[in-house]
Amino acid sequence: MIFQNKTQKLPIKEWPQAERPREKLINNGPDSLADAELLAIFIRTGLPGKTALDLARDALLEAGGLRAVLNLSVHDLCKLKGIGTAKYVQFQAGLELGRRYLMEQMQKGDAISSPQVSRDYLTLQLRDKQYESFFAMFLDSKHRVIHHQELFRGTIDSASVPVREVVKEALKHNAAAMIVAHNHPSGVAEPSAADKSLTQALYLALQMVGVKLLDHFVVGDSEVVSFAEIGGLD
Repeated sequence: MIFQNKTQKLPIKEWPQAERPREKLINNGPDSLADAELLAIFIRTGLPGKTALDLARDALLEAGGLRAVLNLSVHDLCKLKGIGTAKYVQFQAGLELGRRYLMEQMQKGDAISSPQVSRDYLTLQLRDKQYESFFAMFLDSKHRVIHHQELFRGTIDSASVPVREVVKEALKHNAAAMIVAHNHPSGVAEPSAADKSLTQALYLALQMVGVKLLDHFVVGDSEVVSFAEIGGLD
């Protein structure tokens, strides 16, 4: 413990290799790093008397966690000591890389045989939006994603989501199947009566034109509910 206290006062490049975030990632994998260590890799350089890891810890404490840091606007992020516009750009680029990586996985493989990939992707897309968003993934006959987009914003129910428009989009993209999702900005993923009504309306309307609704995900703060898993598509 005494040695670690001394180490923390040195620049990271002078730490023992086993303690440096970049070397830890290379040797042990990214999941071996704490949130502050991952963030420090992006911050890269410290300030007089503070390492990049110190700045990362301060940012996490001030913002309230890693997710909160990554969701800050460029204006609010730049208020954090030692973090500027360049870091905001890097953070956003990292998040978008994550989304595109997951989408590429779904485009190359069966989106239903790997449901966790779909969950992860939709969570990244929807969880932190401040408004309700209705998102659709159009799939081919092998359940590979051929197109994806946000279709509607605002209150999500059978009245505000025109089922006919969803069907038109499915036919436009020559989809054999669809996965839809929407978020609850309140953070509670429990499907509402309106969600259930919309799901049934979509399922029946798409079925009439030969398109199968494979799932409807409701994305909350820390949970994603699948209508397929709870029997909501029977």
